[in-house]
Amino acid sequence: MTKIHITYLNGPEIDSLELTNDEILDAVESGLLAAGNQQTVIEPRMHLTPDPAFNGHFNVLRGYVAPLELAGVKIVGDYVNNYQRGLPSEMAMLNLFNPQTGMPVAIIDATAITEMRTGALSALGAKYLAPSKPKRLGHIGARGTAYWNVRLLDHLFDFEEIRVHSRRPESREPFAARLSEDLNKAVEASSDWERCLNGADILVEASRLPEPKPLFKSDWVKKGALAIPYGTMSTLEIDLTDRMDKIVVDDRGQMNAGPYGALRPHINAGKVSAETVHAEIGEIVAGHQSGRENDEETILFWHRGLSTSDIALGAAILEKAKRLGVGQTLVYA
Repeated sequence: MTKIHITYLNGPEIDSLELTNDEILDAVESGLLAAGNQQTVIEPRMHLTPDPAFNGHFNVLRGYVAPLELAGVKIVGDYVNNYQRGLPSEMAMLNLFNPQTGMPVAIIDATAITEMRTGALSALGAKYLAPSKPKRLGHIGARGTAYWNVRLLDHLFDFEEIRVHSRRPESREPFAARLSEDLNKAVEASSDWERCLNGADILVEASRLPEPKPLFKSDWVKKGALAIPYGTMSTLEIDLTDRMDKIVVDDRGQMNAGPYGALRPHINAGKVSAETVHAEIGEIVAGHQSGRENDEETILFWHRGLSTSDIALGAAILEKAKRLGVGQTLVYA
């Protein structure tokens, strides 16, 4: 039998690649383009809760991207209290496979991939759905994906004002300071949700609540704004979707998967369905559906995370690592 080798990339090796903002955005956008052109297979995510007492669960994401000739499975743990142990709340592993033979290609630490591709999806959603010249960003949450939300959004729009909030001062203050240093501009650590979100041009909600709670008030979303809520537990008031001119999602097939997500109460109440959603973001990227058509539209973009984004960014990382001679080759069989 032919000897089979796989590539292994750990976290420090991925860090050493120093991916640029544009490399991240281009990779994730390529995955969205493939999805919009129906060149992907996206299976709805699955959840595993080992024990409710652990206050966490696993997400299992599966997909295939035809232009990249890769299939993949990512397993990510989502544990709210990990900060108490000095651990990230989300840690992940991505497995890439040859879709024609089923043979493994690579095993990649996907913790950074999860953070970067999530931020990229927020930014790319805004690229197509935000008002033409957004000046103010309001961002709730300071977990790993939050940094890349703000960094990549600011890369595209160069905001005049950025406000961030999380419930713990020991979290939000260092988060704002890190962003201020990296973006070379002032970032305000807001002490409450209203101060952070009210009147912003782009409102992002990536909170870590233990249970649903309507903290995100509909009245704070001004006409023409873009709201991007994707917290695990819903923080939205039930009438928010009634005020939207368009609702865009990452994938209709994932809308009803599992008990979590920002629009879960709205789906359960019959306010949001696959039929009432305007488009998937991939359809807009591919030019098959309209994005924002004028600055008066108020739009909501809900993304839950795409396996194809993980695969696309994983493929870009694998290619750059090969070019730079980074990574380890392991004997599989």
